[in-house]
Amino acid sequence: MPSYVFRYVNAVGFGETTRLLLTAAKVEWTEESSDLEQARLDHPNGIPVVLIQKNSDGSPDVVFNKFVTIERYLARTYGFLPANPEQVELQDQLRDEQSALMKLLLSTVALGIAAAQDVREFVFTAFERCLEMFLGSRVKLLRMNGNTGYSFGSTLSYTDMAIYSFMKLFIVDFATSSKEIARRFKCKMPPELAKLAATVEADPLLEAHMSKNGRFANVFQG
Repeated sequence: MPSYVFRYVNAVGFGETTRLLLTAAKVEWTEESSDLEQARLDHPNGIPVVLIQKNSDGSPDVVFNKFVTIERYLARTYGFLPANPEQVELQDQLRDEQSALMKLLLSTVALGIAAAQDVREFVFTAFERCLEMFLGSRVKLLRMNGNTGYSFGSTLSYTDMAIYSFMKLFIVDFATSSKEIARRFKCKMPPELAKLAATVEADPLLEAHMSKNGRFANVFQG
C-alpha cells in the first residue's frame, strides 16, 4: 500500500477534506506545512497544495496539485463513493458546486471586509442568500436519505467529509479572520447539517483526526 505526503498551509482552508479522506482511509501519511506566499510561487498556477503518493513497489512517485483531483482520487481509491452510479455523479456535481461557491464566497468575504459599512452590509446580505441556497440543497439531500446524518446510505462518504470541511472553514478559520462571517454562518445552519457535523465527528474512521484537531459541532447546540 502506498504512503502519502500532503503539503498545504497550516489552516483548515481548502485542505480539510483531503486530511479527512487520508485519515478515514487508514493509510500512512504525513503533512508538511507550507508558507502561503512561498507556496503560491512554488506551485503550478499558484495553487499551494501538493499530494505525493509514494509507491511501495518502487515505481515513481505520483504528484497531484489540485484539490478536487486529490479528493476524487482518494475517494475512488479508498471506497468513499456511493455504490449507485447516479449517486456518484451527483456527488461529483455537489462537490463542483461547493468548490465554485467556496471561491465565490471567499472573494465576497474579502470584499466585504475591506468595504465601507453600507457596502459591507450589502455584500454580507448577498453572501447569506448564496449560502442559504447552497445549504438548502444539502438539506434536501440529507432528508432524502432519512436525515441519518449521512448523505448516502449509512456510512461515511466523500460528500459528508466535503460538507463538513466547508462548515469547518467558516466556523473555525473565520472565527479568527472574520467573527461576523462565522456568526452569520452559525445562525443560518439548519439542524440537518448540524447533525451531519456531529455524525462525521463521531465516526470511528475519523477518531484520530478529531482527537488531534478538535471538534466544533457543539457550537450548534442551544
